Formats: sequence, C-alpha cells, structure tokens
Amino acid sequence: ALFAAIGVPAAEIRLGGGGARSPLWRQIQADTYGQPVALLAAEEGAAFGAAILAGVGAGAWPTVAAACAATVRIAERVAPTPAAARTMEETYRVYRQAYAATRPLHPSPP
Repeated sequence: ALFAAIGVPAAEIRLGGGGARSPLWRQIQADTYGQPVALLAAEEGAAFGAAILAGVGAGAWPTVAAACAATVRIAERVAPTPAAARTMEETYRVYRQAYAATRPLHPSPP
C-alpha cells in the first residue's frame, strides 16, 4: 500500500544486510509496506552484487538479470500481520494529513 500510494510499483520487496538479520525488523517492514518481504540468503549484499557483476563481466552469465536468476536465493518470506499493517496504513494517512496542514509553517530554505 505504501509504494502504491507514492506511485512506485513493487512486485517484491527483498531485504538484505545487517538490519535484515532481525526478525522483529523484518516484521516491522512487512507491516509498514503492507506486503510480504523476502529475506535474501546472501547476507553480504554489496559483495554478492559485486561478484554477480564480475561474473557477468567475465562472461559467466549473459546479463545481470540472468545472473540474478541463477544465484539469488530467498531464505525466508515474512507476511504482514493484517492488524499491524492496517494500523501502519492509518498512521501514515494521518501523518500525511498533518504534514500537509503544517507545511506552510515550515521555514523556507535559505
């Protein structure tokens, strides 16, 4: 719902890196986004991505998309908790209204 509200199509949300190690943080993200999130099996995203690009450059795969299809694995999927996702969506709606109402009060940049 969050990505749709800002006009960004998101077929899947993938998590990696240090923060993704926390089950609580993964659940918070799924609830905030209102859609499932996928935890990547490779913990070191930047190094893994560099290795994929090197493999493409060396000719191991014809494209980055082909390399990702061959190597990227999902370790876990976390579904949003419906009640929490509704709360997050409602809270975000209230935030947007409050921000719009107070925007004229924000100082202009120099």
